[in-house]
Amino acid sequence: MSTVGVPSEVKNNEYRVAITPDGVAELSHRGVAVLVESGAGTGAEITDDEYVAAGAEMVADAAEVWKRADIVCKVKEPQPSEAEHFRPGLTLFTYLHLAAYPEVATALLDSGVTGVAYETVQTTDGALPLLAPMSEVAGRMATQIGAHYLQRENGGRGVLLGGAPGVRPGRVVVLGAGNVGWNSAWIAAGMEAEVLLFDKNLDRLRWVDQIHQGRIMTLASTRGAIARAVAEADLVIGAVLVAGGRAPTVMTEDMVEAMKPRSVIVDVAVDQGGCISTTRETTHADPIYTVHDVIHYAVGNIPGAVPNTSTFALTNATLPYLVELATAPTPLDACRSNPALGLGVNTHDGAVTHAAVAEALGKELVAF
Repeated sequence: MSTVGVPSEVKNNEYRVAITPDGVAELSHRGVAVLVESGAGTGAEITDDEYVAAGAEMVADAAEVWKRADIVCKVKEPQPSEAEHFRPGLTLFTYLHLAAYPEVATALLDSGVTGVAYETVQTTDGALPLLAPMSEVAGRMATQIGAHYLQRENGGRGVLLGGAPGVRPGRVVVLGAGNVGWNSAWIAAGMEAEVLLFDKNLDRLRWVDQIHQGRIMTLASTRGAIARAVAEADLVIGAVLVAGGRAPTVMTEDMVEAMKPRSVIVDVAVDQGGCISTTRETTHADPIYTVHDVIHYAVGNIPGAVPNTSTFALTNATLPYLVELATAPTPLDACRSNPALGLGVNTHDGAVTHAAVAEALGKELVAF
């Protein structure tokens, strides 16, 4: 059995927490000790008393959580202040996004930490079960965020996505038809916008078309088609993903420059490097900037704005894997016995152990 530690998140305006009281109860029932930093759940409206009632030990200091735990379970990639707690033999279970944050990879490799990334846990059918719930939340939020910044008082064009009787609705272009993109397009269609959804995978587009019966226009992704679409867009949502790797740039600066004045870009892929050439990561405290008179929103932890919903959605997915990690003889044994969990291992004993991450970082791939 391993001891599980859950510290408070320290990323800017990140209020999610990596475990719920029900998750604590599940682990406690199996004999796993759970340490939770006091106040870790406050932002998600979960009290210390709820954790204690479920069987957790509340710890006042984050450093003690990191020191005593065999497995540290988090939500976001570790921040510089947390890297000082890294040590050999520690397993870190969280979103890592190492292709976008090479400095985190360096810290993990230098310390010998086993980094198990939510975003690369992958089942045999290609699904990404621990990325999906936050992709769904981020995708749904992206559209409402875009609608907010399209309002004139927020700097936008003054366009209502749903239009009005006798008035053309706003045009939303979504790049990528995965979980983020499909959810963005779905919400935009629900707001009665004109929606164009791009992807290279025609089978995925066919599925969307069947589900939405033509309400969302599906288009094969080519440079020319994207350029024509975004030039007429009021809102562009970037939602391109390569599991474990850096997101490819599918929208160039020339395409951004050709967009309408005071239109809006929301690049949800920014935590994987971004799929639009002019995006750079922002924070909830300072979420937007303007390039070529186009508003850019590129917050790297969009679901952190709705921490109650996000916490429960995320931990519903992560808990079964956390149970496996904590109840196996060692966490690495769990990763070796479960191929999906094994694909989550990005670093171990100073080496990169995931192919896409190794390629993105320019590191040698080493089997664990």
